[in-house]
Amino acid sequence: MIAILQWTTLAVCGLVALARIPSAVRGENRSLFGIFALMTLAILLSIEAPYVAIDQALGGINLANLLLRFVIFGAIFFLGIRIAKGFGAAGTYRLITGRPGILVLLILSALVVAVFFLMDTEGSSAGLSTVYAKDDRHMLLVEYYGAAGRAYPAFVGVALIPAMVKAIGSRLPVLVKVAALLLGVGGAAIGLSLLFPFIPADWGAMRFVVNYTAVLCYIVGLALIWIGKVRQRKPLAGTASFTEK
Repeated sequence: MIAILQWTTLAVCGLVALARIPSAVRGENRSLFGIFALMTLAILLSIEAPYVAIDQALGGINLANLLLRFVIFGAIFFLGIRIAKGFGAAGTYRLITGRPGILVLLILSALVVAVFFLMDTEGSSAGLSTVYAKDDRHMLLVEYYGAAGRAYPAFVGVALIPAMVKAIGSRLPVLVKVAALLLGVGGAAIGLSLLFPFIPADWGAMRFVVNYTAVLCYIVGLALIWIGKVRQRKPLAGTASFTEK
């Protein structure tokens, strides 16, 4: 079931990214194509088989996992900017791109790198399962590493929720309000990822469900806004930024 969810999410994100290529070639909103491309790469790096193949090419010391963390950071940063601008959430935009948001990004990036190099990361395995199983020290370090990696996406995702709630109750087109609902659910799911250390071992599959729910909600939400623009052939009220170059 988890494998089906992973490959289905990869297929959906990859197809949406491919569909954006013609517009990107014309110079239309290339940042949106970049978001889909980064999210596709992140999903690819989270699946065992491609992860191991890529990591082996990088030396077999789980550098692919470190790459995954920064791909996610980049995707969520640009996604946060697009959503905040698109829904006119000036305060959220300033929070993400201003000094507080950049400081949070830099601190968490430094923590991710520092904890990674405190571990003996030899042995390619998605989710660092091999590293986790080495001893109690590595078990704890992997938990810290994962928490630092989840914190920034959660910061951005939760920051966007108030703007999505406001959009749902507005007079925006129904398609855009559905998109806002999905984007809000995605942000809430990312926020819930901070609770992963408290999830019982028997419920481990819930981590995958929460993560991929967030990704799918973001992909479909952004795609709905794009579809709405194509259908109307003009910028949607409150969503013009999604169509900017």
